[in-house]
Amino acid sequence: MTEHAVVIAGGGPTGLMLAGELALAGVDVVIVEWRPSQDLAGSRSGGLHSRTIEVLDQRGIADRFLSEGQMAQVAGFAGTPLDISDFPTRHPYGLGLRQNHIERILAGWVGELAVPIYRGIEVTGFAQDDSGVDIALSDGRSLRAQYLVGCDGGRSLIRKAAGIAFPGSDPTTSNLIAEAELAETPSEWGIHRDPLGIHSLGRVEYEIRDGRVVYADRGPVGILVTERQVGATGEPKLADLSEALIVVYGTDYGIHSPTWISRFTDATRQAEAYRKGRVLVAGDAAHIHPPDGGQGLQTGVQDAVNLGWKLAQVVKGTSPESLLDTYHAERHPVAARVLRNTMASVALRPADERTKALRDIISALLGMDEPRKRFAAMMSGLDIHYDLGEGHKLLGRRMPDLDLVTDNGPLRVFTLLHDARPVLLNLGEPGGFDITPWADRVQLIDAKYVGTLELPALGVVTAPTAVLIRPDGYVAWVGDLTQLGLADALAAWFGPPAAA
Repeated sequence: MTEHAVVIAGGGPTGLMLAGELALAGVDVVIVEWRPSQDLAGSRSGGLHSRTIEVLDQRGIADRFLSEGQMAQVAGFAGTPLDISDFPTRHPYGLGLRQNHIERILAGWVGELAVPIYRGIEVTGFAQDDSGVDIALSDGRSLRAQYLVGCDGGRSLIRKAAGIAFPGSDPTTSNLIAEAELAETPSEWGIHRDPLGIHSLGRVEYEIRDGRVVYADRGPVGILVTERQVGATGEPKLADLSEALIVVYGTDYGIHSPTWISRFTDATRQAEAYRKGRVLVAGDAAHIHPPDGGQGLQTGVQDAVNLGWKLAQVVKGTSPESLLDTYHAERHPVAARVLRNTMASVALRPADERTKALRDIISALLGMDEPRKRFAAMMSGLDIHYDLGEGHKLLGRRMPDLDLVTDNGPLRVFTLLHDARPVLLNLGEPGGFDITPWADRVQLIDAKYVGTLELPALGVVTAPTAVLIRPDGYVAWVGDLTQLGLADALAAWFGPPAAA
């Protein structure tokens, strides 16, 4: 039986990001992925939101994605675009980049970190005890791990086998999504609404020019079409797609040669618990919802970044197992909010006059500056706030990527996070802090910052004397040279002090 510290079931964006986070911390981690290669049929998710780009920037790999995608204003709610170009972030935009490319780039990074991936194999079952998890694989082999993480999608075997409940709402609509060739060119590309629902046709290859999507002249077509009936089971076929197109458009445009066809609904479900003993879930295994707003991949990747450093510290014996409870406490409310805003968006899809009137009113409201900022910060992930108690507005929020001045020259905050190590950033009197008992785990940086400190949707906030920044980029403590509460925060998040 082969042993690893952590086994991740699923090699999609969430599983890859988690593996990278654990590898940065020096943890023995392996991915079990059913696909024989990283190739992904079709494009799936269409890009990255601002906060996800920031998270990648914190690891020094954002440029790999930016160089291949197209920067654009991608945030929106219920069809209303939300411009974030005036937001206080180094990345006041989203990125148009298909999931197959996102996965390829992430897999390249994980490969550089020497994470093994067992391909063409699935986890078929497991049994956990007080010290670890025995994991059965589809090829007959077994693995032993301290922890097993299910990043294996909405139908997660890991979640089901762990006995984690998955409550939520049943579907009211069903959609087919596909890529295929069309023998006939549609008279109009883009989104189409009717009493049945929302539909869309567009070339897979496109450019964004002056904020507009300009489709290629030829090539495969991305198709989204609402079905008449809800509750179909089994994998959708070309005939199902043809029938759905005829119902909506009066023709199937001579559809042929599909690259892939998939079905999704507006069902929303969330794992009752993100952890059960030594088994955890993340990404779609923990929450499913309609694709409105493009929030699924973002939420999964950020689940991984929240969990990775915590799991690493527990595995290495730096922190007690109770640290893992903060993963659920912090990330469950984030996904619950995503489920709510996608349900609201779905409710605004119909093309009837009453819904259209409501959609127009909401669009007008979102055209006002304050509502725009609030909703745009939510949809882009820039307003996420973990409840770490009362205090400075930075507490529990993302640390902005400030341009610092140090004795060794200019330095960005995000550069300090490239190795996923926590940072005590002292912006006050140099030498004012002594964290010797945690010096093996926490960086202490003396720096100066000249300028205002602004948070998305909240505006300008008072610049702190010092901040304790977690590896995921969120602020765990804000204070001054009195250091009130600092030792408690260091111990709570990064383990007890080392013996003198």
